[in-house]
Amino acid sequence: MDMKPYIDRFRNRLAEVESALSDPAVATQPARLQELGREYARLKDLLATGDAWLKAEQELQRNRALLAEEPPGSDWAALIREEMARCESELARCTRELQRGLLPPDPVDHRNIVMEIRAGAGGQEAALFAADLYRMYTRYAEARGWKVETIDASPSDLGGFKEIIFLITGSDVYQRLKFESGVHRVQRVPVTEAQGRIHTSTCTVAVLPEAEEVDVEIKPDELEITVCRASGPGGQGVNTTDSAVQILHKPTGLIVRCADERSQQKNKAKALRVLRTRLLEAKRAEESARYAAQRRAQVGTGERNERIRTYNFPQNRVTDHRIDLTLYNLGAILDGELDPVIEPLLAYDLQQRLEEWTRTHSR
Repeated sequence: MDMKPYIDRFRNRLAEVESALSDPAVATQPARLQELGREYARLKDLLATGDAWLKAEQELQRNRALLAEEPPGSDWAALIREEMARCESELARCTRELQRGLLPPDPVDHRNIVMEIRAGAGGQEAALFAADLYRMYTRYAEARGWKVETIDASPSDLGGFKEIIFLITGSDVYQRLKFESGVHRVQRVPVTEAQGRIHTSTCTVAVLPEAEEVDVEIKPDELEITVCRASGPGGQGVNTTDSAVQILHKPTGLIVRCADERSQQKNKAKALRVLRTRLLEAKRAEESARYAAQRRAQVGTGERNERIRTYNFPQNRVTDHRIDLTLYNLGAILDGELDPVIEPLLAYDLQQRLEEWTRTHSR
């Protein structure tokens, strides 16, 4: 696929964005300025990829010409073929990134997330698996330089979690983790199993793009805020002061609780972030219901009742059911090496969206 016309399109759009950013009127519109800033950064990255594509294309053509002049079995011909393979690999990589740039970006891909993990079927074993998933995501976040902040947690008796809610902040967090929403299933021998039988347990994971204040308006008179003493592990300061905050959003009945910080004000601020995010998610879910058929044709709906992945300990296997992906490195994945799962999901989603884009623009 010749990407030169699209590279030119990105270059022209970058000039338009640069012009808009220099407009004094835009400087008085913070939301517009932020939007243009994000587009500017995206276009700069795309043009850097475009330059790499052009360079690889030129090198490939030059090597093809050199190969035509060499005897097929010569050592020099073998070296040229190796260089051509490298150029082709670089072209394929750059083409995928440029194709992604052709599609309108999800406006929330760049956002932080609120992640909620809840134990499902399986009792104590499900709660232990919830702790495993929490560790997996925190390890992945640490490897990417993201920050993890706990909002609220309900520990189980054996060291797992009945529920844990936390924030992950960083660059493009939602883009990389949005396909983690759904039911995660584990198959293993529980620590509570005396006869060595394999049990199946589940946890639900919800990944919500963090709302910004401009997304959802919350009026003070819509909130009922109560404070109480935190319970469970958390240290002397947390457990002996009325620092836990619970917020009821009266119009919807949504309740959010935060007890992680020693400061009541910090817990209130975190709880409001989660409330705003859940209200935005409800709004997005209502809008996306109109496109349910289209979403089901892609990677998945992201619904919490959709089984997306199985972690099978006896076989050292992880299977993502949406794209028929099976990997035999369960230990590494649970240790936070999630890219072998995430990258194929992103690639599949890109392929589906490109096919739709091609059909639309070929009419």
